[in-house]
Amino acid sequence: MPKKAKSQSKIYVLDTSVIIHDHNSIMSFEDNDIAIPITVLEELDNFKKGHDTKNFEAREFIRMVDRLSADHKLDDWIPLGEGRKSRFKIIFADNNLKINAEKIFDDRKRDHKILNAALSLQELEKNKKIILVTKDINLRIKAKALSLIAEDYHTGKVQDVSDLHLGKDKIEDLPSEKIKEIYEKDFLEDHSFINGGVQNNHFYILKNGKASSLAFYNPIEDRLERVEKLNAYGIVPRNAEQAFALHAILNPEVKLVSIQGAAGTGKTLLALAGAIEQRRKFKQIILARPIVPLSNKDIGFLPGDIKDKINPYMEPLWDNLKFIKNQFNEMDKKHQQINDLQKNEKIVITPLAYIRGRSLSDIIFIVDEAQNLTPHEVKTIITRAGENTKMIFTGDINQIDTPYLDEHSNGLSYLIDRVKGNRLYAHVSLEKGERSELANVANELL
Repeated sequence: MPKKAKSQSKIYVLDTSVIIHDHNSIMSFEDNDIAIPITVLEELDNFKKGHDTKNFEAREFIRMVDRLSADHKLDDWIPLGEGRKSRFKIIFADNNLKINAEKIFDDRKRDHKILNAALSLQELEKNKKIILVTKDINLRIKAKALSLIAEDYHTGKVQDVSDLHLGKDKIEDLPSEKIKEIYEKDFLEDHSFINGGVQNNHFYILKNGKASSLAFYNPIEDRLERVEKLNAYGIVPRNAEQAFALHAILNPEVKLVSIQGAAGTGKTLLALAGAIEQRRKFKQIILARPIVPLSNKDIGFLPGDIKDKINPYMEPLWDNLKFIKNQFNEMDKKHQQINDLQKNEKIVITPLAYIRGRSLSDIIFIVDEAQNLTPHEVKTIITRAGENTKMIFTGDINQIDTPYLDEHSNGLSYLIDRVKGNRLYAHVSLEKGERSELANVANELL
């Protein structure tokens, strides 16, 4: 039998965007070697100060490199740990390159220095496959224009978002006696009619002609239970999906909820109303969202003190709180209760960066715009959960505002894909807009 051709060994060249996405990325390339352009270290030095996730990732990576290189020079191949075949080193650009990115693109910007470092390595290591890894789409295109292989960082990516878990299914042509039974008993012990079996905390629309019932699978009781359209502090679900989402939010056995949907589907409103409805079960309600700078500018360009700078980003959360308050007149007890919750800081609206490092116990924690988080950020947030804490992530994976994330690589998609089926987790995708008829037209046609 002929021998199989030995696969060509690879060296992956990492761009800054990969490292500030995941400081542990250097460990994600199996037994292949890793090269870090010196320009990347320079950029990380600029990123190391601050309270954002990218600043944390930069600091962690710098510490890791310092630890690994304790007994080595950085321009030598350095082992990435005991028992690992992979190594890393810092690489430089050769000034005498045959193909020089700075000359071709007529610009001495840092991206072109990184390209030149990768091209230099390609000329030096002719028997190896050199691959530039970057989350910057334009840099990948430039690399390919220079005959350099380039790819995205795939760790944590959801490969097929068209098949992303929806958290709900419709069962058609169910025997009429089953519909009758679930209304009489509020549950069905027999769920053998569900093809492929049931999934923990999964929701179902059961139909027989015009007769129908909403249900979810309770993994504790091992049965389908009827879902009613509950009222949460004046907010009543307008469709089946919203009823499912509110049920998950109010279910004390479910500690982690994600709600995905386009603008106007009611994600944040339902999360906040459900949280206020459960206010006596938790010491505090925290609403947080990542700050994505306007037009890629830092918030420092905005006028005023730090509170003035942050308020524009938090305004959508305040709008939802005002909407709930406006369900009641000012003399109503429930209207005053919300005011008291705000006054006593039982409801807090804050940038996500401000809760970093906290241990979150006895809290219902709502993370809005979760599609703008990385998978690592989502994991970091959830690992802060202490006793009697519930977390709700809301967002729209098709409306991402950060340059190095997409519908495949953002933290919300990652959460939905990885945690589906867990008995502590429930997810619902909202598809029907309820903001207004005009908003629905915009979502569907524009």
